[in-house]
Amino acid sequence: MAKVERFALHVPSLEELAGVLQKGLKENFADAQVTVVDCPDLTQEPFSFPAKGICGKPRIADVGGVPYLLPLVQKEKVYDLNVIAKDIELPGAFILGAGAASSRILGVNAEFIPIVQAKSDKKPAVNGSYIAQINPADQGCLLEKYSTKYSDCEFGLLANLYASEGQPGKVIEVKASGRTGELNFVSCLRQILEKHYGEKTVGMGGTFVIQKGKAKIHIMPPEFSACPLNTDEDVNNWLKFFEMKAPLVCQPVIVSRDPGLDLRVEHTHCFSAHGEGGHYHGDTTPESVRYRGYLLPAELLFRIDRPRDTHALGRD
Repeated sequence: MAKVERFALHVPSLEELAGVLQKGLKENFADAQVTVVDCPDLTQEPFSFPAKGICGKPRIADVGGVPYLLPLVQKEKVYDLNVIAKDIELPGAFILGAGAASSRILGVNAEFIPIVQAKSDKKPAVNGSYIAQINPADQGCLLEKYSTKYSDCEFGLLANLYASEGQPGKVIEVKASGRTGELNFVSCLRQILEKHYGEKTVGMGGTFVIQKGKAKIHIMPPEFSACPLNTDEDVNNWLKFFEMKAPLVCQPVIVSRDPGLDLRVEHTHCFSAHGEGGHYHGDTTPESVRYRGYLLPAELLFRIDRPRDTHALGRD
């Protein structure tokens, strides 16, 4: 049994949060509007999620961690999203986020883009996840729907997850375009929260779409590194970077500050209908980029199977 630590997050009202985010985003984007709206039906395109919304008992889980990947991989670290849903006290949860695929299942290393309605007493799991891996044919991106090949809900090594009951309800809509600052969209949101709320830890998750422009995305190579990756430079030389085009549907998990649980404070993966996806680093077209997202503050944070030996490598 993996150790589960539970932490209560600070939960601002949606109206307060919208005001804080809008003010902060204006320092990093030419245009920014943040409002409280009804969550759109996320079963519709471009999302096509198995749940209608991101509301109902919102929570965040940080599972495993980069120390299980670097400097050398610990392949035995595998997890199941149906079990995670129970660990976070929400059986049947609708789960979004960013993680690593299970090399035990795939036979290779790959990016995992989890979109899962976990199984409950009444219903089997619905796995709408994607995997992004290096295409052996041309070394480009190979994005596949997980359920076309596999029937499980397994992942490996690490994941940052936003979970809810998948209900409709009020959410924060964030629109931003014309990036004027250095920070990417997710880092900007996180740093606004950190600056405003200070010692209070605020967590947030959901989904956003890069509607226009291009983004810098990485995909881990299929083979784990045989020699230790001891610096961020080593890690970046190992990763494969791409410029990918909009529209990209992204799944951010954001925590304003680490309350001492060895968290990855931001992590975002994305997918698309045109065969591109992976780990989001930021847009590469600041003038033309356009973001639209739907986010909700989480009430609880769960730290699952925290690595005993840790480091700060490879967390951007």
